[in-house]
Amino acid sequence: MEAHDVLRPMTDADVPDVLQLNADHVELLSPMDGARLARLRGWATRADLIQCDGETAGFVLVFGPGTDYDSDNYRWFTERFGDRFDYLDRIVIDDRFRRRGLASAVYDAVEAAGEPRGRLVLEVNVDPPNEPSLAFHRRRGFVEVGQLGPAGHRVSLMARSSPPKAGDGP
Repeated sequence: MEAHDVLRPMTDADVPDVLQLNADHVELLSPMDGARLARLRGWATRADLIQCDGETAGFVLVFGPGTDYDSDNYRWFTERFGDRFDYLDRIVIDDRFRRRGLASAVYDAVEAAGEPRGRLVLEVNVDPPNEPSLAFHRRRGFVEVGQLGPAGHRVSLMARSSPPKAGDGP
C-alpha cells in the first residue's frame, strides 16, 4: 500500500471522526476535545487523515522542532535533540482496518518526510506495557533513549535515526 493512497491533510470536516477515534483509543492516548485538536493542528507539521477504501481509517499527528506544543515528551526530545527530530505524537488506526499495512505506509511517509531532521521520535507505553506497539517499533528500528512518567503511566521514549545518505561520511 502506498502512502499517497492512504494519507491526506486533515480538514475541519474530519474533526468528528478524529475525535471519535481518539476517544475509542484514549487508554493509549491523551484525551482530546475539539479545541485541543484545533491547537494541535495549528502546531503540527502533519495532521493527516488515514484512509482505506474511501473510509476514515485513522489519523496521525507529527510535530517538528520549534513549536509551542505543550507535551512533556515533546519538550524532553527538544532538550536532547534540538531541531534534529520529528515527533510522532499519535497515530490511531481504527480496529476495522488493522493488519492491512496502513501503519507501515504511514510510518514510511512520516519517516521519509522527517529525513532532513535526522530522526523520528515517539513514545510507547511501558507501564502498563503496549506490547504490540513496542514490538512494531522495535521491528522498524526504534530504540529506547529514555523513559518518562510515574508508575502506572510510564512511557518509553524511542528514536529511529534516518539512515546516512551517500557522501555523509563513514
